[in-house]
Amino acid sequence: MTKLTYDQIFKDLVKSAYDGKLDEGIAKLKKQGDGDVEKYIQYAVGGGDPDRVVYKVRDCSCGCEDEGCQVSCLMGAIERDEQGHVVIRGSHCTDCGQCVEVCQHDCLVDRKEFIPLVEILKNRKVPVYAIIAPAFIGQFGEEVSPGQLRAALKRLGFYGMVEVALFADILTFREALEFDAHVQKSGDFVLTSMCCPMWVSMVKKVYTRLSSHITPSVSPMVACGRSVKKLHPDAKVVFIGPCIAKKAEAKEPDVRDAVDVVITFKELQQIFEAVGIDPAAMVADEKEHSSTGGRIYARTGGVSKAVADTLKRIRPDKQIQIKAVQAHGVKECKQLLQDALDGKIIANFYEGMGCVGGCVGGPHVLIDPARGTELVNRYGEQANSLTPADNKYVLALLKKLGFEEIDDLFDEEKARMFSRSFL
Repeated sequence: MTKLTYDQIFKDLVKSAYDGKLDEGIAKLKKQGDGDVEKYIQYAVGGGDPDRVVYKVRDCSCGCEDEGCQVSCLMGAIERDEQGHVVIRGSHCTDCGQCVEVCQHDCLVDRKEFIPLVEILKNRKVPVYAIIAPAFIGQFGEEVSPGQLRAALKRLGFYGMVEVALFADILTFREALEFDAHVQKSGDFVLTSMCCPMWVSMVKKVYTRLSSHITPSVSPMVACGRSVKKLHPDAKVVFIGPCIAKKAEAKEPDVRDAVDVVITFKELQQIFEAVGIDPAAMVADEKEHSSTGGRIYARTGGVSKAVADTLKRIRPDKQIQIKAVQAHGVKECKQLLQDALDGKIIANFYEGMGCVGGCVGGPHVLIDPARGTELVNRYGEQANSLTPADNKYVLALLKKLGFEEIDDLFDEEKARMFSRSFL
């Protein structure tokens, strides 16, 4: 029997699905592989509990030298039983996927969601939009432009590609308005909720007394998905990003209407390789709409800067300006939240990202996070507008979505599609 990796099985099945031979591909892999192959196939084609992300394929007492999965989980969700087998404590798991990335033996895997979508993409009867996280720039080759990536996705069968940075712009308005309303004196502070599901999960599961400080906004992913579906009611939406945890966020009961499928940068690269698509060889299909602020959400400090710059534009007379502090990586996030819980308030705007460097350091990025940050900053500098307040396209899109004025984004009824409660 051949030892097949989970990644190889996924790629092989993607090719089989596009060739219209998925059943044959599954049968062939079952004959080739060892005893784990059936489970790998099950999760690679989207089987299993649709509300779970991380799965243990088999009991693990492999004796990794550094017990990588357990060390990687700073939330204490991974333990060893008396036999040394890995046990995942669901109540503490944030579905960050770090354990999947460090597992040396494919004992822990994340459920794939793409293959059930292939037939829909192939027959093109239902429009399927790819919405892509701000960290995408440079991930598929430094010379690959957004327009070339859009063309490559259309070759896969997508109807179009939308940059989630555009909806980060819209939520920047909301965060600025929330800050303006809730930070009125020294000691007041907000926890920005927008980008990182790990940060939000930490507050909800461990630091619950801070929940009242989370700004009640959905993530840019959810805002983008809901907006696409409002403008195109028959559409399906696929989020593409660096983060395994987004697969869990998309299934949370109060936001599961927004996104139908989540795939990661790593998975998209495997899909391109499986079907023979080279984004660098595509003729660009360019569209440019997002501002600098929306584009730099992908790196640590980007949210803080975007909101601070926008606050100055829309509330120039506000006496209390943003004093931000950032944490990146679970360890820093936990310390920052604990300090806030202990009353050690050092800022009025708290930004947390569960991955070191921010989204550019996610578990399924394809390039070094430091280089990713450089490319994100460069892409931000290339934008025509610094803030969404200066971005004519953002303002026009808001009108199309039913928002006549920026302040409507703070109206509880009008802005319901961009709101969620963490209490």
